[in-house]
Amino acid sequence: MDDIVISMQGITKEFPGIIANDDITFEVRKGEIHALLGENGAGKSTLMSILFGLYQPDKGHIFIHGRPARIHNPNDANALKIGMVHQHFKLVEVFSVIDNIMLGAEPTKRGFLDTAAARKKITDLSEQYGLRVEPDALIEDISVGMQQRVEILKMLYRDNEILIFDEPTAVLTPQEIDELMEIMRNFAKEGKSIVFITHKLNEIMAAADRCTVLRKGRCVGTVNIADTTKERLSHMMVGRDVDFSIQKAPAKTGDLVLWVQKLTVPSKLHKNNAVKDVSLKVYAGEIVCIAGIEGNGQSEFVAALTGLEKPGDGVILLNGKDITGASIRERSKRGISHIPEDRHKHGLILDYTLKENLVLQRYWQAGFQSRGFILKKAVRQYADDLITRFDVRSSQGADTVTRSMSGGNQQKAIVAREIDQKKNLLVAVQPTRGLDIGAIETIHKQLIAQRDAGKAVLLISLELEEVMNISDRILVMYEGEIVGELDPKQTTMRELGMYMAGAARQTGQGGYDRAG
Repeated sequence: MDDIVISMQGITKEFPGIIANDDITFEVRKGEIHALLGENGAGKSTLMSILFGLYQPDKGHIFIHGRPARIHNPNDANALKIGMVHQHFKLVEVFSVIDNIMLGAEPTKRGFLDTAAARKKITDLSEQYGLRVEPDALIEDISVGMQQRVEILKMLYRDNEILIFDEPTAVLTPQEIDELMEIMRNFAKEGKSIVFITHKLNEIMAAADRCTVLRKGRCVGTVNIADTTKERLSHMMVGRDVDFSIQKAPAKTGDLVLWVQKLTVPSKLHKNNAVKDVSLKVYAGEIVCIAGIEGNGQSEFVAALTGLEKPGDGVILLNGKDITGASIRERSKRGISHIPEDRHKHGLILDYTLKENLVLQRYWQAGFQSRGFILKKAVRQYADDLITRFDVRSSQGADTVTRSMSGGNQQKAIVAREIDQKKNLLVAVQPTRGLDIGAIETIHKQLIAQRDAGKAVLLISLELEEVMNISDRILVMYEGEIVGELDPKQTTMRELGMYMAGAARQTGQGGYDRAG
């Protein structure tokens, strides 16, 4: 067919211990949004990495606009007008935003780098598509959500016609997701072809024209979105029915676990404080969610709470004891588990094996070491148990190098490690980011189980459905302040969105304690 832009025929790719892509045929038409759906580790990113030249297929052929294509590297892909927004950002952390966007496509004038021209193009693109960034900020100093915008702008900067979005909404706010969906639809109207990798069925139903489903490296089928349902797609993806409802009993709160008093945290990006005089309490047996649009101080608040950053002022009490100046390890020993926002920077050592990462916060404990020597058999048994219980999939089990695992399975490994420690307080930042619908269902049940076991859970989430469905109390953060406390049973997504956007504010909350 003349409208077939991408045709991947019989693609097979094998890694040690696993066939990531097994005889997959995949086609994308001109001007369509084609969703690629599958569980974590189903082979979606591998297939698109082959199309972008990051991997070479063991078998199969690729045709672009009907012509055979040999894509040896991303430069070949760019020459064919193929661009990719990666799930795991391909950014140089010590470079600025503008340097990262134009890297490899630098404009010159009379033999000199024309930074002014690049800045203008980037500024125009960011304004046109609502992807505002600070061009001179260093990547290492900006949030994960802002880094995602940089990745999208990198692709737009290169004027690509075939656009691959690998989990592009995983770190975006609901408003930003809506904007991105509109941007994608506009791209399709312009005749661009879009491959949209996501785990979010609502996004597929809202934006895609067709959807191809992968399961365990094989193609299950391709369906027209107009002729299918979320339930059918989820069944194709995981091979079973998925319960979209979340069942939980009313919270039975106990002792005060976390008490934050007038916490202030400086900003790395500007002179103003990122967190301003925030006070809150979290009790045993409840899930308290901090909701807000990305970049409103949540990341800095969690960094100060967990010891990654020093607060400018304020007091943090855990089980009645002051931990404001305690080290990260000391906070862990005293009862804090932390599922971090950035799994690569703060959650894992990527070149360690899976078993080494799973025991990172326990290797010094009795049972895992003797007289300073690691008990390898005990570590493996522990890792194998977590891998089984949390369905962490990898090519070589506990011996897999973590860097080689899919993003979703890396996330599941962190969640398994932190939940299994059974600490008094679980700080969960975007715990379901990048997970498929089946894994999200499991993690939500795990968080509720922690609550029901008498643990205190502090959830930071950008997912409105997640916030509304599993929270017992919602605290909304806007411009570094808590502007409202809401009961999920008595509020709506619209009201929550108004607080998140700064259009509504409560006064006189007195630390945002629980009702009564």
